[in-house]
Amino acid sequence: MSSPAQQPVRSDFAARLRSGTRADHDHVQSLPFLRTLLAGELEADAYAVMLGQHYFAYSVLEQAADAMRSDVVAGPFVSERLRRLPHLETDLHYYLGPDWREVIAPSAATERYCARLREVCFDWPGGFVAHHYTRCLADLSGGKLIRSAMRRSLDPPDGKGFAFLTFDDVPSSAGVRNAYRLLLDTAGWDEREQRRIIAEVRLAYHLNTEVFADLGSRLPPRIPRPRG
Repeated sequence: MSSPAQQPVRSDFAARLRSGTRADHDHVQSLPFLRTLLAGELEADAYAVMLGQHYFAYSVLEQAADAMRSDVVAGPFVSERLRRLPHLETDLHYYLGPDWREVIAPSAATERYCARLREVCFDWPGGFVAHHYTRCLADLSGGKLIRSAMRRSLDPPDGKGFAFLTFDDVPSSAGVRNAYRLLLDTAGWDEREQRRIIAEVRLAYHLNTEVFADLGSRLPPRIPRPRG
């Protein structure tokens, strides 16, 4: 499959995409696992499990990025600044030790997520962008906030363990987001293709909901922490 590339006339697709998927985005943010994370109450082992699930998803997504790098439509969205796999490896080594690859395993929800990534991200530029947008911009936008929450939760004495959430090569996350929105607005997709991409982003949020719901089911019963 391939998406039709029209003349790069400026559209309002980025705004349409955001408004058309806002409810799906908000639903993911409301899940117990993410609420626990953002409250600074997530334990290190639960955080490591989350990183492991992200590792499997990013492994497929970044393979697709390499495959799409020369594509006239999808290629401009590929950015080394947003590559997370090496940073996930650093954090997994920190939390789980040198044998971390033997410790992590994808959940059934992550397997379904990765299967969809393999299905649409390697030969459909719009599909790749839909999943790249959903995964990478979410981690970029929320990285600083989540890192701050996890520091409250774990308080690592050496300050390590947050490479995945640290975008040292991004001087301005707002600048990257604005550039990404400009690419969305000038990609040249027609109305039909835009609808397909919005539907795929909604599916991506649904698949991520399943991943985080599974992670939430593994959390121990919540015991309120005293605030001192």
